[in-house]
Amino acid sequence: MSAGVAYVGPSGQTAFVLCADCGTPIQPNGANLCVNCLRNSVDITEGIPKQTTLSFCRGCDRYLSPPNQWTRCDLESRELLAICLRKLKGLSKVRLIDAGFIWTEPHSRRVKVKLTIQKEVFSSTILQQIFEVEYVVQGAQCQDCTRLAAKNTWRAMVQVRQKVDHKRTFLYLEQLILRHNADRDTLQVAEVKDGLNFFYASKQHALKMVDFLNGVAPVRTKTSEQLISLDTQNATTNKKETYSVEIVPICKDDLVCMPAKTARSLSNIGQLAVCHRVGNQVYLIDPLTLHLADISGGQYWRAPFPPLVDITQAVEFIVLDIEPTSHPPKTAKGGRFLLADAQVSPMGGTMSSDTIFHTRTHLGSVLKPGDTVLGYMLSNSNFNNDAWETMNQDRVPEVVLIRKTYPARKKAKRARNWKLRSMVKQVGGEDLGDAATIGFGRERAEPKSKRSAIADQAKAEQDYERFLQDLEDDDEMRKEIHLFKDPNAAQAKADAMTDDTDEDEEELPEINVDELLDDFEQMAIEGDEEQAGEE
Repeated sequence: MSAGVAYVGPSGQTAFVLCADCGTPIQPNGANLCVNCLRNSVDITEGIPKQTTLSFCRGCDRYLSPPNQWTRCDLESRELLAICLRKLKGLSKVRLIDAGFIWTEPHSRRVKVKLTIQKEVFSSTILQQIFEVEYVVQGAQCQDCTRLAAKNTWRAMVQVRQKVDHKRTFLYLEQLILRHNADRDTLQVAEVKDGLNFFYASKQHALKMVDFLNGVAPVRTKTSEQLISLDTQNATTNKKETYSVEIVPICKDDLVCMPAKTARSLSNIGQLAVCHRVGNQVYLIDPLTLHLADISGGQYWRAPFPPLVDITQAVEFIVLDIEPTSHPPKTAKGGRFLLADAQVSPMGGTMSSDTIFHTRTHLGSVLKPGDTVLGYMLSNSNFNNDAWETMNQDRVPEVVLIRKTYPARKKAKRARNWKLRSMVKQVGGEDLGDAATIGFGRERAEPKSKRSAIADQAKAEQDYERFLQDLEDDDEMRKEIHLFKDPNAAQAKADAMTDDTDEDEEELPEINVDELLDDFEQMAIEGDEEQAGEE
């Protein structure tokens, strides 16, 4: 750049100078350049982006204002202009003179802003420039809309229900699911009244769970759909599907009274029967004859009947005498059940505690005089059951025994050398929103009082303890699930041990250490099963 030539006036002062680049006469300035040449040589908009993005939430019509605040504003409003100016990083290095919108079509997703800025480029030389900035409106999602949309992340749900007053069936079902790794594709498990909800991201994963439940429990299934959105142009729909799986309301140790027609169809078994096991079928035994029968889910739901009494209504008896009914004795299930005549008397301060009952039982192989046993007292009992009212009451036994008990369990909380895994469950499932239900109504987690919460917790602990006792007493039940070694069992057993329980501890059923698995052994087993499934 060459120095400009100055022209001096009559008074001796410099009147004007020539531009150093183009030679145009100009007023003297520190750069000796005209405005056009100064703009060509110096760009004061350098560092300011000419195109950027603007985040817009389509759910609530709000724009993202830095750093992380969503603001509702109209097009070409002062609030939107302030958001646009905050998006320009290099604007703080210049002086903003004016800013305004340039009209664009609303559907173009473009916002244009005209800015006028000034900046001192040389000594005592200030340059002003006008330029445009284009904002591309991009779709985004605010935090509130994200939380709202999170309720629609699942596309299929499996509702598992059983209309009973305890959770033993679901505790056993939980262990079966964990043993077979059936919860691998589950997004969330929600614990609700009368059962569980399993949420899945696709219909295929939900159908796999339904097939698994059909294989391990007697159930019936219903299906419903909820339409979320419909695209008529592409003929596509977005919908949620709900599979309602209802388990037969008959549990282990329940006493059932079947209609006469149903009993005749099951190899002419007696109408009164005890449920000794529940698998993919309900297995029944007649305690008076040792006749066995099994009912599938389809058979039961074609002619359903409720249980007459359950384990919560059982009475504890003491065995006074017991002997087989015949020689050789009549047995069933490989000697597990033996038909015997027993004399029992109720325990506790009941009105009939001094009464001796004579009954026939299928527990002759496990009972001996002096043992305690749970049973149902049918004498002088009234039941709201149609099949019970049609029975000949002269042939109804006074007492039906169901299982042996151990009084030492009541003295203190026992320390076990084994433990079980558990699924992560949420109460109510509020995070994934309401679900379309079939026949059960909408279920929400309602606030409970402190007393009600304590009572529910105590009942849950009681159901879990009874489930653990079932595992200790039934070796066939243990074969279906995985038990793990508890590394803290030795210390807990030493702390809980007292002089009063040393003798009784030997009489209690124990689980052999060989039946327990370590964690790494379980991981190896699951890895082999997954590899076999992939092959």
